[in-house]
Amino acid sequence: MTIAITGASGQLGQLVLNRLSEQKNAEPIVALMRTPTAASLNKGETRRFDYNKIETLIPGLTGVDTLILISSSEIGQRVTQHRNVITAAQSANVKRIIYTSVLHADVSALSLADEHRATEAALKASGLAFTILRNGWYTENYTASVKAALDGGAFIGSAGNGLISSASRADYAEALAITATDFSHDGKIYELAGDTAWTLAELAAEISQQSGKKIPYLDLPTNEYAQALIKFGLPDGLASAIASWDSAASRGALFDDSHQLSALIGRPTTGLAASVASALA
Repeated sequence: MTIAITGASGQLGQLVLNRLSEQKNAEPIVALMRTPTAASLNKGETRRFDYNKIETLIPGLTGVDTLILISSSEIGQRVTQHRNVITAAQSANVKRIIYTSVLHADVSALSLADEHRATEAALKASGLAFTILRNGWYTENYTASVKAALDGGAFIGSAGNGLISSASRADYAEALAITATDFSHDGKIYELAGDTAWTLAELAAEISQQSGKKIPYLDLPTNEYAQALIKFGLPDGLASAIASWDSAASRGALFDDSHQLSALIGRPTTGLAASVASALA
């Protein structure tokens, strides 16, 4: 069985490649990416694969049995891009698709959810076997700001006391590798999130404890948080989106206590303390 991975040069894609290549009796792997020279990959074959260039899609999927469709990073274009991939998979006789959706996509208030709902619907209508992994937030989405918080003297956000059930990218990558190599997951939808939820105030406290520097959490109105992100150099649209996701988190959009991720990977998910330690290293 040949397994292909879209977005293979990205942070999650690289982790999935590594995890698959480490497995005993590893299956042949095809790394799909927009620019094959963008990363040095020694885990298998690399092929050009551009969501927006349909002519690259069917050749990229030739001979592929299982496709890991890591959702596109181009918010606002995902529905068309993902449908292009699904159509190409049908034409190339791909047998099954593993898709990375978002936590509770069917009911989520996150602005991201609409595109994931549309992709899930396209998968269900495709006639292909599928597994949908509704991923919660990566802890790295927040710990990437740890050093900035140390420099600025506070961790800022708009999530209030909302609980965030995050897990590390490595945790989610392991779930992808497991489902891609086990047909018993076909037809299933998993809500994947970390075992232990936390608030941004608790994240700030953890940063304080590990760094030895007092870092409070400063909760801002959504618009003020977006403006602060713009001042840090983020594009207006992205800053507004990130602030809106925090606002949704304050209303429970990033919370889940079903423990499906740890059950799937057979171990506890990576805790907040370990993720902060990695960010500080």
